[in-house]
Amino acid sequence: MPAPNWLNACILHRRPYRETSYLVDFFTLEYGKMSAVAKGVRNSRNERKSLLQPFQPLRIQLTGKSELKNLTQLEGASKAFSLGGFNLFCAMYLNEVTNRVLQPELPVGDLFEAYQNALQALSGLSNTPTEEAQIILREFEFALLTEMGLLVDLSVTTDSGLPVHSADFYMFDAEMGLTLAPLGYPHRLPGYHLLAIMQRKWSADSLRIAKYINRIALRPLLGDKPLKSRELFVVNTS
Repeated sequence: MPAPNWLNACILHRRPYRETSYLVDFFTLEYGKMSAVAKGVRNSRNERKSLLQPFQPLRIQLTGKSELKNLTQLEGASKAFSLGGFNLFCAMYLNEVTNRVLQPELPVGDLFEAYQNALQALSGLSNTPTEEAQIILREFEFALLTEMGLLVDLSVTTDSGLPVHSADFYMFDAEMGLTLAPLGYPHRLPGYHLLAIMQRKWSADSLRIAKYINRIALRPLLGDKPLKSRELFVVNTS
């Protein structure tokens, strides 16, 4: 990266490093995901440590030629997003899936904007499970899949290119895409719900199907390791 300049950032993940430092994964507007060592702040009570929290918009400076940088300057860009309860778990999911999917130092300005918008929208909701929160998660997953070039057109089948019909049923595979489902297939997707997703006409059923499709589409990027944030959803909503 060029000489140090101010970057717009949020923290995706922070973990202890040696005795006094942190390893921090930042999501930046300018360079996408970047990892850095924040030296000497772990056991301190200064402002730098208080700012090194998820969901706090930041301005940072990093130095170093390797993939692992050094954090040299840090300041708050605005107030932290106010997140609690179910919405906090949603935001933690956004952080974890983004951190797992993004490659280092790949500029993704549109995705960074979608991430900030998602946090802002979540911060305006009540702290209990809502349909609005589910919509925010699905929309961000769409943005992430778009950035990775994996967003599927749910208006046509991938094998034949024929348009999806509301009266037919379909199946989805990460490699094969969307195809007609045979009778007896256990996860048949109604065409009218697929078209509703394309038009962003949300209901409990279209949200459920969008979640199912996005989970399959993201699986090759996320790998087999379970997401810790999904475990929080199960524990706190059961």
